[in-house]
Amino acid sequence: MLRVLMFLVPLALSVYAFIDCISTKEEDVRHMPKPLWAILVLLFPLVGSISWMIAGKKRSPAAEGWSGVRDRGGRGGQWVAPDDNPDFLKSLGEDNKEDNKKDEGPKDS
Repeated sequence: MLRVLMFLVPLALSVYAFIDCISTKEEDVRHMPKPLWAILVLLFPLVGSISWMIAGKKRSPAAEGWSGVRDRGGRGGQWVAPDDNPDFLKSLGEDNKEDNKKDEGPKDS
């Protein structure tokens, strides 16, 4: 089992590094042109992959506070819980009105 892991882990790392390298935008690549990084990862799988992970790509810190939610309310990109988000609450009210209109549709007696 250990022999298989010693083969699969570097292979998976190399595949990940190569795909990450070719899918990275040109302006986010550091120190060498992107094609040279890809060749380095392919020719020297373990060393090239580790080099790519450490030095090849600009990486932004995960704890900068950006949550992926774009806030149009001018709160500086800060995350807002759904029950405090006025846009979300407004959309719930609109959905509720639409549901009520469907329920009160024409009644045949």
